[in-house]
Amino acid sequence: MILLSFDIEEFDMPFEYGRTISFDDQMAISTQGTREILSILKKHNVKATFFCTATFALAAPQLIKNIIEAGHEVASHGYFHSEFETSHLALSKQVLEQLTCEPVNGFRMARMMPVDEEEVYKAGYVYNSSINPTYLPGRYNNLKKPRTCFLEKSVIQLPASVSPLLRIPLFWLSFHNFPLWLYRLLCNKTYRRDGYLNIYFHPWEFTDLQDKTRFGFPGYVSKNSGKQMSERMHQLIAGFKQQGLSFTTITKFLAHKQIIAPVQPVLDKVH
Repeated sequence: MILLSFDIEEFDMPFEYGRTISFDDQMAISTQGTREILSILKKHNVKATFFCTATFALAAPQLIKNIIEAGHEVASHGYFHSEFETSHLALSKQVLEQLTCEPVNGFRMARMMPVDEEEVYKAGYVYNSSINPTYLPGRYNNLKKPRTCFLEKSVIQLPASVSPLLRIPLFWLSFHNFPLWLYRLLCNKTYRRDGYLNIYFHPWEFTDLQDKTRFGFPGYVSKNSGKQMSERMHQLIAGFKQQGLSFTTITKFLAHKQIIAPVQPVLDKVH
């Protein structure tokens, strides 16, 4: 199964590159990108998981309802994207459950940073998808972590997919910079070895990020953004479907594997 997920958050990444961006602009870029994602998923009739910050959800509650009504899963991406306290684990879950009228089973830490699994468990999460089991200079070194699903302190760990041999990450930066044929090849090799694929992206990738004055991003971040990102995502999903591969949410995947109890159907209408 293909586990396609999107981290929907206030677009604060320009701050990392010495730029300023208003909260209104952060939300406008991320909401527009999320709508584009929903359009792509609807066209291909596939389901995905959206890891959402409480800040984003509170600023765009109707969009969160649209995600649920389309049959996708909402999981937590923390309360804020650039600020974290342990109390945010439970608070973000509470906010998202109030907005979606659905259980929030999963968590993903902003920027895939480490988080105390005992606190994740105490906050009531079933799974955590905050590990990229590879080496990325200046970000993380998780080469000793398992590549595939495992249990740690009563929380199911679902690492992002990396290739079997060299642990090449199959995350958003690889998708932007590798030729599409190479990215697909690595995905197929990983899928054959693991039996599933866990890949993640962001809504702001569907905005043209080439304006260095505005965003300050290096070429490897802005490459194939905007319309090119949409086109490549269409091609990626269509290619997987032509291979007969299916898409599902993370919670439904874990239930299918009998790792967790079967999930309840998504509500037809969110009140």
